[in-house]
Order: sequence, then structure tokens, then C-alpha cells
Amino acid sequence: MEIIQAIILGIVQGLTEYIPISSSAHLIIIPWLFNWTDPAITSLSFDVALHLGTLVAVLWFFARDWVRLIRAWFISIKERKIAGDPDRRLAWYIVLGCIPGGIAGVLAESKIDQWFHQPNTPISKNAILVLAIIILLLAFALLIAEKLAKHTRSMEGLTFKDVVIIGLSQALAVFPGVSRSGSTITAGLALGLKREDAARFSFLLGAPIIAGAGAKSLIDLIQAGFTGNELILFPIGIVVAAITGYFCIKYLLTYLQKHSTDIFVYYRWALAGLIVLVAFLRA
Repeated sequence: MEIIQAIILGIVQGLTEYIPISSSAHLIIIPWLFNWTDPAITSLSFDVALHLGTLVAVLWFFARDWVRLIRAWFISIKERKIAGDPDRRLAWYIVLGCIPGGIAGVLAESKIDQWFHQPNTPISKNAILVLAIIILLLAFALLIAEKLAKHTRSMEGLTFKDVVIIGLSQALAVFPGVSRSGSTITAGLALGLKREDAARFSFLLGAPIIAGAGAKSLIDLIQAGFTGNELILFPIGIVVAAITGYFCIKYLLTYLQKHSTDIFVYYRWALAGLIVLVAFLRA
């Protein structure tokens, strides 16, 4: 049963990491809805393991971009020059944009863990209602950004100020329900980026943060020691999330070329309503 649950959560992670509907929220909501309490799949460590799967997906999908950007970044250091090369500028913008999210993760991770991830303990009603409110708030922010945005700027036209704003928005994703892609895509749209460009920069920007969180979690797990269940469930979840995430990125970028983000706003409203309804029915 735990293997089936790991596969389901891997699919959920792959589908929701890059769609602006919050993967972290869904990894909390799904076990809560179905009363899954096994600590091997409800822990923050398993969440991070699944995020490593979607990290593989974004590295895989943008492999050529990453090779080009990393090469440009090292050359910029060697030559002490950025201006005139869009790849060097983008590489440094990704570094800059990750700083707020990295700081937020270090400062807030333990508190978030205590609130939403207690092994063998069902998530509290208050916590789940807070999650619903966060989901709703981001939905309204995304709706406003979508309606007011000009959708004319490309990723190549990003400025230092733009990247700081998008980076600060990514820091908000430390709260489950905000969504890393949701907050950064919303900020990108508000700054006038085309939908596909806002999503593409969001995905590139999120990779180093996911990698850092995953590395820290992996070190913690190695120091604490893996249980038998974790040795089986973690690799399964990672592989499923990676495959699902790859195809999600592919089709989402295609979708955003011709469609708005309204469908994700409506989904967030429906999800928040479901959470509130179930929470009060269980009271």
C-alpha cells in the first residue's frame, strides 16, 4: 500500500510542481484527505525527495540551456565581464534571484515542518484552513496579474529590478499553498512578461533552490539513517516525479503559448473550497 501511495504522490508532485497550483500543498492535502499517516510518505523529507524528482525533470528538459548558462557563468568569472552576453546576464540573474528563497528556506524550514509535517500525527484543522487561505490568496494574485499584464516582454529583457522582485516572490513559496512556480509566474506576469517566458524563467530560477533543499535533506537523512521503507519509497517517488514532471513542463509551456492562466485560478478556488468543506465535515 505504501508503494502505491508513493507512486500517487510522485505523480501528484510531477503534475503540480510546475503548474502554479502548489505541489507542497498537494503533498499535504492528499495524505490528509485519505488519512495516510505513514511517516515515510508524510514527512518533509519525502516531500523534498519528490522535489528532487522534479529537479531531475527541469535539468533534463532544459539540459542544453543549463550547459550553456553554466559555461557562460564560469567564463564571466574568468573574464570578469557580464555585459554584452545575454547568457552570462541570465546566469547571474538566476543566482541573484535564488538568494531570497534560499534565505527564507534556511530561516523558516523548521517552523513549517512543525506546523505541517508531524510524523504519525494528522495535520490540524487550523493548519489545513490556513493552507486553504494561502491557496485562495495566491489565486487572486494570479488572477489580477493575468488580467492587468501586458504579456509583451521576453525573458531576455529582464532587468536587475525585475529579478529582485521575482526572487522575493519565490521566497514566499516557503509557505505551502503559495507555489514556487505560482508566485514567480505571477510576479513575471505582473512585470509584463509573456506567459511562456514567465514560466520558463520560473522553472530555471527554481532549480537551484530545489537542489539546495534536496542536498540539505539528503545530508540530514544520511546522518539520521534510512529506514527500510524510505530506501524503497524514496527512489520510487523520485523516478515517478521526474518522468511526470518532464512531460508537465513540456505541455505546460506549449499550453501557455495560446492560453491564459485562468484555469489554474479556478482550480485553486475549487481546491480551497474542498479543503474547507472536508475540514468542517470532519470536525
